[in-house]
Amino acid sequence: MKVVSNTTPIISLASIGKLDVLKELFNEIIIAETVYNEITAKKSYGYEVVELEYITVKAIQGQMYQDLLLNQLDLGEAETILLAKEINADFVIIDENLGYKIAKNAGLNVVRTLSILHKAKQKGIINELKPLLDEMISKGRWYSKAVYNDFLERVGELG
Repeated sequence: MKVVSNTTPIISLASIGKLDVLKELFNEIIIAETVYNEITAKKSYGYEVVELEYITVKAIQGQMYQDLLLNQLDLGEAETILLAKEINADFVIIDENLGYKIAKNAGLNVVRTLSILHKAKQKGIINELKPLLDEMISKGRWYSKAVYNDFLERVGELG
């Protein structure tokens, strides 16, 4: 299975010590060179974990659509979408709304970090999500109150 991830999901999962969920669910994660550079630009969450054996860094081959995407997205999101298209990825992991919509419109199967955590709970990899969500938020990840409550209600942990 080919899965390409953007920067935010990796940093978010690394911040709560749950990056291994990606390995459990997908075996391998592929990231674009720009995503690797964004993660390793400063010593923060995810800085060292991108060197794990199940994370592969790939360069995009074609630059043709990059400028077009850069009108709306940052370079990491643009390269993530381009790489996912180039390798015919099974899934692409993008959290930002605009990147998510553009990837979806490009015909990609897009998932977000919260969906990955939910899938991990369904498979018994994680028992409880609310503490992880709260920890991600305490470490700088932002979710609206509506997204927070809707997600916890969906996974049966609101209350």
